[in-house]
Amino acid sequence: MLMFVFRFCRCCSVPVRSGVLVCIAAFLLTVSQATLAEQSAPQAPAPGAPETPQAGGITEEELKQMLVGKALYLRGGFVENTLSFDEHGRIAGHSPQGSYTLSGIQIDHVRLSKHKVELEGGRYGLHFVGQQAYEDPTKAVDRVRITPKKKFVKITIDREMVVKAKKQKEAGKKGGSMTPAAAPGPETAELSEAEQLKASITSAPEAERPSDPKSVTTTTSPAHATRVLKDALDQVFAQGLDERMMAAMPEFWKLYYKAVAERADYRPSDPAIFRQNTVDKKARLLTTFEPDSNEFAQSNGVAGVALYHTVIGADGRPQEIAIGRPIGFGLDENAVAAIRKASFEPAMKDGKPVPVLLDLVVQFRIFSNSTAVHGEAAPAEKPATPVLPGPYSLPRP
Repeated sequence: MLMFVFRFCRCCSVPVRSGVLVCIAAFLLTVSQATLAEQSAPQAPAPGAPETPQAGGITEEELKQMLVGKALYLRGGFVENTLSFDEHGRIAGHSPQGSYTLSGIQIDHVRLSKHKVELEGGRYGLHFVGQQAYEDPTKAVDRVRITPKKKFVKITIDREMVVKAKKQKEAGKKGGSMTPAAAPGPETAELSEAEQLKASITSAPEAERPSDPKSVTTTTSPAHATRVLKDALDQVFAQGLDERMMAAMPEFWKLYYKAVAERADYRPSDPAIFRQNTVDKKARLLTTFEPDSNEFAQSNGVAGVALYHTVIGADGRPQEIAIGRPIGFGLDENAVAAIRKASFEPAMKDGKPVPVLLDLVVQFRIFSNSTAVHGEAAPAEKPATPVLPGPYSLPRP
């Protein structure tokens, strides 16, 4: 027979059965433990929500802080507006390359998925303006958006995949000696890193798969994957005209920036080159000179005058060329290409042809289908003071 022992509650003097107290206490303890377990258990992410990174991993918010709204340059001068890079920042496929003055990028949107980073933004061109002696060189360059507002440059960069390390099956002990386990357990059924990578890529939506699956590597360290991604971003973008950007430029831009850094006019690398005012007969242009414009310059109304220092050899052929006063928007490259194709009559000194420095002024115009002349060249009497855009701008003395 079940016996109950009555006790009185201290607060209200109501008799309470001790067995009931025990049951209630046990019930409350069970509920409390279940609630605590539920609160401490990891919550499943909402559908479509970004994964929470492991320790050392990078978040989408961190990428936004690094990239969004920054005035960047696209290394390599790729002119396509849809670009894919592997996890090391190497271009996947092929894209034509152009002037760095058409390679300005500003990222507006960032999306981070398991296998890639997706970026959207606008492309910007550099237009060198003004450049008079009294003007501030830091304000002598306009950064002009050349992609329409509703169109974007789309860039994807593959990510190194973080996988789980495959655990090795442990040998069991029997009779003091090590013997293989009788049957494979769940640990031995785990996939290798290569198998995890293949399975993850196969199961991912088509749009989220890496652009170059064969180049994707794996790691068990989220911190390592983050370093690889940051290195790739540094291979794709520059935050200014850094040393690597400068080193990749054509020689005529390097000579321009060298003169800017030295706050001096361009000087030919060969000191024996004559000046036009020191020869008996000056060099002169013999052929028609029409450097091409381009669609970016025409659609954005970029026109004006540019200056190019050109060494004309004793054979009448252009040799070293340096930009004296740029215009930007990829037009300087067109002008230099046209100069190299042109023919000149060499300068004469003491009855002999000699190499001479000739300054050419090139005027770029806006043209229509009925306009045949894109630009024209003429000798320049006075060199212009060079200026430098962005973080390399130098104050005038």
